[in-house]
Amino acid sequence: MQIEIRGMEKLSFRERQVVALKETGVSSEAVAKRLGLSPATVATLYNRAKTKGYQVVLVITGDPLGVMAEEEEGEDI
Repeated sequence: MQIEIRGMEKLSFRERQVVALKETGVSSEAVAKRLGLSPATVATLYNRAKTKGYQVVLVITGDPLGVMAEEEEGEDI
């Protein structure tokens, strides 16, 4: 599974870094430590990025959720 961030071109470099980490589940404190920022700066960057209207899309290959099984004849989904 991978993520795609649509509208990323609207974001600054730092906003992109913060969004990529936050949207993959990294805590604000861990993002701050990794990027050498304060937690308040991480919150500001993340909130500013959200106002610019990016979208996160999950790209799932195969059927890791087990929901795409072949439909059996006569079975209605």
